Amino acid sequence: MELEEKTDEYYMGKALKLARRAAEADEVPVGCVIVHDGRIIARAHNQVETLRDPTAHAEMIAITQAAEALGNHRLAGTTLYVTCEPCAMCAGAMVLGRVERVVYGASEPKSGCAGSVLDILREERLNHRCEVVGGVMSEESAELLREFFEEKRKGGPSKRVQR
Repeated sequence: MELEEKTDEYYMGKALKLARRAAEADEVPVGCVIVHDGRIIARAHNQVETLRDPTAHAEMIAITQAAEALGNHRLAGTTLYVTCEPCAMCAGAMVLGRVERVVYGASEPKSGCAGSVLDILREERLNHRCEVVGGVMSEESAELLREFFEEKRKGGPSKRVQR
């Protein structure tokens, strides 16, 4: 756990390292860290294929870890960094968990719920809204996703062992 004031780019860099780890495991390359009081309290990458679980997005795993670290289902005072704009499921969990700030890298025009398709994180009819900062290290995040899906479209060999 790191302690001291760091920039959004610093923490997004940590999330990008996790996204690369996801790609190495043949998972969609998304990484996430959650910070509280200057400390990383949770870190995760996508594990949907590995765990055979459609809810095993980086954000969902990190939210569970953060709740455990704080001993509370409310994640007040936290900032969640994720390399790709959150989907509806993850954005909903951020609202329910009362995440204070959400910082994301690449926009997701087909399923993003931090302003692209929907804006769940700032929906005024909900009982909590998150501060949202998009586009932090977006080029690096988008390139990682682009390379991953380009390889998938080419039908390249999967790194995963078929079970």
